[in-house]
Amino acid sequence: MCGIVGIVSTSTPVNQEIYDALTILQHRGQDAAGIVTCQDGRFYQRKDNGLVKDVFRTRHMRDLVGTMGIGHVRYPTAGSSSSAEAQPFYVNSPYGIAMGHNGNLTNSEALSQELYAQDLRHLNTNSDSEVLLNVFAHELMKRKKLQVTPDDIFATIRDVHQRVRGGYATVGMMPNLGIFAFRDPYGLRPVVVGKRETAAGTDYMVASESAALDGLGFELIRDIRPGEAVVITQEGQIYFEQCHDHPQYSPCIFEFVYFARPDSMIDDISVYKARLRMGEMLAKKLQREWSDIVDEIDVVMPIPDTSRTSALEMAEVLGKPYREGFIKNRYIGRTFIMPGQKLRKKSVRQKLNPIRLEFEGKNVLLVDDSIVRGTTSGEIVKMARDMGAKKVYFASAAPAVRYPYVYGIDMPSASELVANGRSTDEVAEFIGADRLIYQDLDDLLEAVGAGNRSITCFDTSCFSGEYVTGDITEDYLQSIDANRNDSAKAAKAVSVPETVGLHNDGSEE
Repeated sequence: MCGIVGIVSTSTPVNQEIYDALTILQHRGQDAAGIVTCQDGRFYQRKDNGLVKDVFRTRHMRDLVGTMGIGHVRYPTAGSSSSAEAQPFYVNSPYGIAMGHNGNLTNSEALSQELYAQDLRHLNTNSDSEVLLNVFAHELMKRKKLQVTPDDIFATIRDVHQRVRGGYATVGMMPNLGIFAFRDPYGLRPVVVGKRETAAGTDYMVASESAALDGLGFELIRDIRPGEAVVITQEGQIYFEQCHDHPQYSPCIFEFVYFARPDSMIDDISVYKARLRMGEMLAKKLQREWSDIVDEIDVVMPIPDTSRTSALEMAEVLGKPYREGFIKNRYIGRTFIMPGQKLRKKSVRQKLNPIRLEFEGKNVLLVDDSIVRGTTSGEIVKMARDMGAKKVYFASAAPAVRYPYVYGIDMPSASELVANGRSTDEVAEFIGADRLIYQDLDDLLEAVGAGNRSITCFDTSCFSGEYVTGDITEDYLQSIDANRNDSAKAAKAVSVPETVGLHNDGSEE
């Protein structure tokens, strides 16, 4: 899971607005950040490991000239955490192409071999995003056109869809053309398009979430549909085209559970409203199945921040007080996406500080958006007990995460999922809770799907083990388990020098 953005302005430089958009999308990736802008046929680039505020200094922003550009915040799933894999990526043949990608290609290994043996293209990293860029570049080069048109881009994306598998929302840029964006045929990863009227004309923007549009004063036009692409020329003309013969709307339901900001709209569904409905559904299940202990609950508390909306609605339905028992240090990153179990465990204590008066002598119902590895949940339950809670009940607004997710979320190793091979009671024991309740999958589907009845299928693979792309085998799951668990990531963690800017011809600045 990463964040992407692209802006074409009719008159003003886009460097600051891309920076601002990436800051709004920072929750989607805290590993690395990058911006590429374009002016007079030349690319200007800055990218490195770190948060947006740390990667870009005043001297970098001055160098990012141009009225169109793209940006990316990275959260590593494929490849490693080295700065060499910060995005956007760039190739100079053909024409010069910069590209940023959110998602994960499930056939990247086979594509890497094809690119070398058949397409005669070189890959410089282990990132599947670089694979996607080179597949796109090769298919575009086959057209042998001196001047590329939007129709050429759409035809190329149609060919890309035929070669790549998995989940991907992609933004790219070419000099003398503009920016383009496209979405996988299942719509697994989100991407929206917006516009803003100015005295000089219409500015356009694409981004992973509508919250980025709101923050910059852009009006949401709509989501890019599954299999669809958009081209926005540097002159400010916009074109949409469906580039897949059989698209199937199956957005990732975990976006609504955890990743997306509550103020975003994804596929015409309010994330905030979906989370309210999750809380309502879970409260009703608790009333049905915990009728013997509902009266014992003294207070409902969220584990900030993502679960606040669901917890508030649970408290309302249950008729219980809602309290903020944990104060969050906002300068600590999201522990779910931190690499390494030791770092996650340490960060929980640094990130959340409990208020003793809200716990002491009370039976507390803690509400979280989900339970993945169980590390965070266990530490939080222990903190509640240390603060004097009599009993600690735990509610998850999502079903049990029992299966790897392979389309761009960092939970690939089944062995690291606390619910894999454990019953609900066994998970409760593992995290130290007196009792645990999970959301039912059907209730989660209703909570999200009620926002847009035209979407009849969601990807629920991490809960159900059913993968919508139909190409996920046991051998594939075993291979990613071996390559992407915490031990494997630790072994691959290396430090690489900061990347440099590029001219359009590929030479270093």
